Amino acid sequence: MSALFLIACKELSDLLRDGRSRLIGVAVALLLLASLVTGWRQVREFAQQQHIADEAAREQWEHQEAKNPHSAAHFGTYAFKPPTALSYLDRGVDAYLGVAVWIEAHKQNPFLFRPVEDATAVSRFGDVTAANILQTLVPLLILLLTFSAISAERESGTLKQLLSLGISGHSLFCGKALGILTALSLLLAPALALGIVALAFQSSTALTGDAVARLLLLALSYLLYFGVVIGVSLIVSAVAPSSRGALVILLALWIGNCLIVPRLAADLSERLYPTPSGEEFQAIIERDMKDGVDGHNPDSARTEELKQRVLKQYGVARVEDLPVNFAGLALVAGEEYGNQVFDRRYGELWRLYDKQNRIHHALTLFAPLDALRPLSAGLAGTDFAGHRHFAAAAETYRRMLTKTMNENLAYKSRGNTFAYKADSALWKDLPKFAYAAPGFGSVLRQQSWNLPYCWPGL
Repeated sequence: MSALFLIACKELSDLLRDGRSRLIGVAVALLLLASLVTGWRQVREFAQQQHIADEAAREQWEHQEAKNPHSAAHFGTYAFKPPTALSYLDRGVDAYLGVAVWIEAHKQNPFLFRPVEDATAVSRFGDVTAANILQTLVPLLILLLTFSAISAERESGTLKQLLSLGISGHSLFCGKALGILTALSLLLAPALALGIVALAFQSSTALTGDAVARLLLLALSYLLYFGVVIGVSLIVSAVAPSSRGALVILLALWIGNCLIVPRLAADLSERLYPTPSGEEFQAIIERDMKDGVDGHNPDSARTEELKQRVLKQYGVARVEDLPVNFAGLALVAGEEYGNQVFDRRYGELWRLYDKQNRIHHALTLFAPLDALRPLSAGLAGTDFAGHRHFAAAAETYRRMLTKTMNENLAYKSRGNTFAYKADSALWKDLPKFAYAAPGFGSVLRQQSWNLPYCWPGL
């Protein structure tokens, strides 16, 4: 039997016999299991509520009274982002950015139903989710288990005895790491099993190959992250002058990794690449709509240019003589111009967010948690990239809905009035909004820059 295996067995045995280690480990494990059950129930209830709201919104849309189609475009409807199969593990940005948006003409509305808005001050400090426990409490548990792993051997004099027996420092280090990792795996294995069971019972379609692949990669990423934490803890235990000194150093590293560096990255990114407030951004959109993106193409001039072009196209002198409804054509043109404004201004905003993310990326060298968090949320489907994907799908649907309504007004009536009315057949013919989240391969491509920091050696 190799020395490495013997050392691992002894380390595991010592940890299992230590009453304090057992107590702390079991407490964290129970908290993790409780967070999984709570998260699963919350997501399941939310999915049921969202389904009811979605059906009600569609019924309300289809049973509108006869009205002008453009008025129906303003009547609008909701687009809901369905919870992902693994959102019970990591809520990501959904609680902060919202999961539903009101679809209507002329506007890209802000997202609604942000749970953080209704949260208490204490709950805003951090949700008790499985992801938060794995990212913060488990590393704290690891350093409490390992801070004296080598320093205590040196202080008691057994380290010299082990080395005198021919056991190399490498074998001692790897054996202790293996023993600690085994003990940690025993604590977390029930949580992984419960996560798989929760996935199976999430919904009739949740247990797919894509979801299982995400869950397994998520588990492997966390396991390797814990391996890094164990390695750093053992190195500190080996070089620190005492066990007490090792504990102080490791606590400082934990505070830096979990609290200081993420906060510093957020503040630094906002200072270097400030983003406009919601009110400022809306004012920019309204200015561009009225005066043109360059400030020299006002709405009135664009409408007059369209009028002359349409009159020439149909060979008439007055809009009243057109075989189509000029008001509808003007609305179609106005929406197309508005889409250009939205694409430009939101594109600028997304680029600012990308630059901010690069600041976080640079600081992952000092805090691997800043790489693990987006990777975890990305695999759970609740990261910012997932939010942008849903926002793009909702905006595509909004544009289709508005264009359909405006073109019906333009080509089913004549003149320049809003007197024309459509009936429920038009509302029912409009396809219902359906959202498909990005697949596993797409998430891997988006998160490829985080993997080297979460997986040492890649």
